[in-house]
Amino acid sequence: MACRISELVVDAADPERLAAFWREVLGYVELDRDDDGSIEIGPPGSVPGGPHPTLLFSPSEDPRTGKLRMHIDVNATDRDQDAELERLLALGARPVDIGQTGTESWHVLADPEGNEFCLLRTRLDPL
Repeated sequence: MACRISELVVDAADPERLAAFWREVLGYVELDRDDDGSIEIGPPGSVPGGPHPTLLFSPSEDPRTGKLRMHIDVNATDRDQDAELERLLALGARPVDIGQTGTESWHVLADPEGNEFCLLRTRLDPL
C-alpha cells in the first residue's frame, strides 16, 4: 500500500486571515480548529483524514526566508482565467514577479502572507 496526502500544512503568522482567504479562493469550509490556533479547511462535506487533502494553517512566528520550495496551482471551475484573476485580486491576492517572461499561460500570485501560487489557464470541472 502506498501513502496518500492527507493535508498540506502552511505556517502562518495569521492563520485566521489565511484560512479565510483560501476558503474563499477554493470554496472550502472550515473543518477543524485546534487549541494551538491551527485551522483546517477542506471541500464541503469532507472530513480531516478523508479522501480529499485538506489545508491546515498552523500558527508560526518564524519569518519566511527565501523562495517557497512548493506552491499551489489553482484552476477556475466556473469562469475563464481573466475573470478568476479579477476575483482573486479582489480577495487580496497580488501579482508576483518571479522571473516570468510574460508569455506564460499562467499568472503567479501571492496570498495575503506572500505565499506564491499560480492561476492556470485550463478550466476544470467542479468536484
